[in-house]
Amino acid sequence: MIKLYGMKKILKYFSIFEWCLWLGSIVTVVVFFIVLQNKEWLYLVTTILGATSLIFLAKGNLIGLVLTSIFSVFYTIVAITFRYYSEVITYCFMTLPITVISIIQWFKNPYKGNKSEVEIVELKKENYINIIVVAVCITIIFYFVLSWVNTPNLIFSTISIFTSFIAAYLSLKRSRFYAIAYALNDVVLIILWALATVKDLSYLAVVICFVSFLANDLYAFINWTKLYKKQREGL
Repeated sequence: MIKLYGMKKILKYFSIFEWCLWLGSIVTVVVFFIVLQNKEWLYLVTTILGATSLIFLAKGNLIGLVLTSIFSVFYTIVAITFRYYSEVITYCFMTLPITVISIIQWFKNPYKGNKSEVEIVELKKENYINIIVVAVCITIIFYFVLSWVNTPNLIFSTISIFTSFIAAYLSLKRSRFYAIAYALNDVVLIILWALATVKDLSYLAVVICFVSFLANDLYAFINWTKLYKKQREGL
């Protein structure tokens, strides 16, 4: 009975739409993986981890950040295979550390003691300006670093660092606009991996991965906006 109750609780935690979004993301990637006869199982595992983390993040759940930290490690390995050093730098040395710090911050700031929902913060305009200025400085520095190590598709690789930093930082600050920043980053990564696919068709699995991530991040912004309004009304 206890196990049955627990299963019902999990099923009810996500809405029908959220279940469809998660399952749709997984099924789409698996189908493409099979049809393309892709043997790179790491790509499939990475995508499943990423999609699962995003559906939890859309609920403002700390589990999403924990899964994101694991995803960062797997995705870094995938990026290394095509020498996308921008992604290695972004996820291994930027996204992963910020995510670890975010886990601590989210854990300390649950909404009214509810550990499954973080308290959402509305940042001031000057906060966004500061974030953009820092992101521009970091991006300029790494442009030259990426150029020095001959990173493929340099322009889009550099833009990826810019959008990723903003997204990770906004997630740390518990701003609902983190999802918009990640959605923009998804678009950049779709282009980046599409260019890689021209040389190696196996990377199409990664393109499909970020197409599904784009849908999840757009939904996350919609749901966080709803959660934010609900939290403000509950004060």
